[in-house]
Amino acid sequence: MKTMEDPQGSGSSPLRKWGPLIAVVAVIAVVVGLLVSRGGGDDTSASTTTTPSGGTDLPEGVVSFSAAKADGTVDDIDWGKRCDTDTGVLAIPIFPAPECYKPFTGDNGGETTVGVTADTIKLVVYLPQENDPILSFIYKQVGNTDTPTQLFESYQGYNELLATYYETYGRKVELVRYDATGNIQDEVAATADAETIARDIKPFAVLGGPSLTEAFGDTLAANKITCVSCTPGQPGQWYLDRAPYIWDIQKNTDQNLQMVAEYLGKRVAHHPAAYGGDAVKGKDRKLGLIALSSSPQSDEMRQKFLDDLKKNYDTEFAQVATYTDPVALAGQAGETMAKMKSDGITSVVFIGDPLAPQTLTKNATEQGFFPEWIVTGSALVDTTIFARTYDQSQWAHAFGPSNLFARSSGNLTGPTFLYKWFFGKNPPAEQVALLLPNLQLFYAAFQGIGPNLSPEMLREALFRAPIVKSTVLTPQISWGDHDIWPTTDYAGLDDQTEIFWNPTATGPDELGKDGTGMWAYVDGGKRYLPGQWPDSAAKVFADAPDPVTFYTQLPEGITLPTYEPLKPAG
Repeated sequence: MKTMEDPQGSGSSPLRKWGPLIAVVAVIAVVVGLLVSRGGGDDTSASTTTTPSGGTDLPEGVVSFSAAKADGTVDDIDWGKRCDTDTGVLAIPIFPAPECYKPFTGDNGGETTVGVTADTIKLVVYLPQENDPILSFIYKQVGNTDTPTQLFESYQGYNELLATYYETYGRKVELVRYDATGNIQDEVAATADAETIARDIKPFAVLGGPSLTEAFGDTLAANKITCVSCTPGQPGQWYLDRAPYIWDIQKNTDQNLQMVAEYLGKRVAHHPAAYGGDAVKGKDRKLGLIALSSSPQSDEMRQKFLDDLKKNYDTEFAQVATYTDPVALAGQAGETMAKMKSDGITSVVFIGDPLAPQTLTKNATEQGFFPEWIVTGSALVDTTIFARTYDQSQWAHAFGPSNLFARSSGNLTGPTFLYKWFFGKNPPAEQVALLLPNLQLFYAAFQGIGPNLSPEMLREALFRAPIVKSTVLTPQISWGDHDIWPTTDYAGLDDQTEIFWNPTATGPDELGKDGTGMWAYVDGGKRYLPGQWPDSAAKVFADAPDPVTFYTQLPEGITLPTYEPLKPAG
């Protein structure tokens, strides 16, 4: 295996280390139906959920619709207008819909933990600097103009919506705005911000954080403050060392690389290169890797990934090239692609940021080198909005696994649809796909926790929750121990789908802008859990079964009931 290091060294570019960036642009649509302690609902969901070994006993004061039905008291309870008593789920158009819980009366215990009183649950909404130079650079690439104020106002709207339907045991969720004092990779500012929040605001939890430094989440955990989506992706052990305070909606880095290794070992390696240019097509695959080297930790993760491939799939890379940031890459991309070509690489595996392929594909074309490009679920590379910025003659050979899922019209489902259903207008911010899941995680957990709210009870509720099974439009979600991952899981998303780039497809990108070129989802967006990737050559492009680029109507098997929205709570 030949290794090519970044000639720029560590560098001082302000973009260094933003490879772990996951939360800048919408990459996860609404994580619908986090069903804490759910045991009812539609037949399909009920038959496919599993219950952790901890059992199904609910905390004191908590009565779910399914529990009441099981003990014969369901008709004795006034579930209120928020509940569809025909199905036992909240009368809200998301799928799978959250279960109804008995309206609470009585003493909720008052101040059960920091940030909780008899009347309120305090959540801090972390917002980036409006003129953050790194975010401004990235947003300019994709035309995102959302301001921190628009993001917070959208959070407030979703908070009002969820408060109208979810049971919170006599307490209202109070959102407190916190504006960052440094950019998204400033460790000193991140530490100071976390200390200020813990000392002066004293919330139960924090939503969001600087996406290029772990210092914020690390400091909150040290102060015993819970947070969700507050750190770049980390290895599984990092979350365990800070338990029960740090949670994520998406995979941790161990989990993603585990699934990528499986995909490469089963679907790519040891098969002929079927989808590259004429010079490589039909040859035995010879793999090259281009990876972001952003920190000692990322280098350790890459080596673990290489070891996994060799040990479990008898697969090695003939070339490994690293770079420190997309700006520095401009000085080395030509040499990197020339070496890949001269060494007979047929397939380039990319693990990095969404700007680097702009430079890499341009230089590959200049070299007359048209390999297969294997994507790996790296941040935003598998979004249409970024993929349209790559050399299309190169990206016409791109395929691989993705953590995202088949896209659909915002008029059918999703966070914007839900906001407009409730308020009659779009949310103030355009990019709200990551806001609702963060907030909904807590509301769903609050229902299952009951009056005695604490970080430990939050963990118990999330670990007790049955698995939320996937559809082609939504991922599988679970936390805890469900025999899915090797270690206890503090990250939500469990599965992947297979994609390829269709350079002639037309339709909207993630910001709604029409254009040419879209990701296509194989087999309608079918999803695979760890261990489930088929042990056969990938069949993509013209060989793909039932590819879908964009659903203009809900897929078969997915229906949304029609409800009139309730008036906002209190």
